[in-house]
Amino acid sequence: MLEHLPEDIRRGLEAARMRGERRGSRLCVHLNGAAFPVRRLWDGGFALDAARAPRLRGVVDIFDGPRHLLHALIIASELDEGEMRYEFKQVTAVGTGPVRDYAEEAPAPSGFLSFLPRLI
Repeated sequence: MLEHLPEDIRRGLEAARMRGERRGSRLCVHLNGAAFPVRRLWDGGFALDAARAPRLRGVVDIFDGPRHLLHALIIASELDEGEMRYEFKQVTAVGTGPVRDYAEEAPAPSGFLSFLPRLI
């Protein structure tokens, strides 16, 4: 449907779509003190705007606003339609609780009944 529109209108629609994607996402990738906004995130990787992001490689951190979500090892996979796609080689979800170096015991009962009435 877009192929029947004039070229300047097509460029304007594409620019508006890109602005909407940038505003809608709070996700960003942090690497060596630099932050890059994430356009899309899926199970196997993420995509950045190709004009703003270099060919990243190595360990990155992914944040949702101020909240740290993922710690990942990535490689740049492909450039397609104005976005650079990266694949996860290894990804770890960041926990909010303390790290434990022991197995947690089964929870203790919260109460104890000293006697049970007989129903006979």
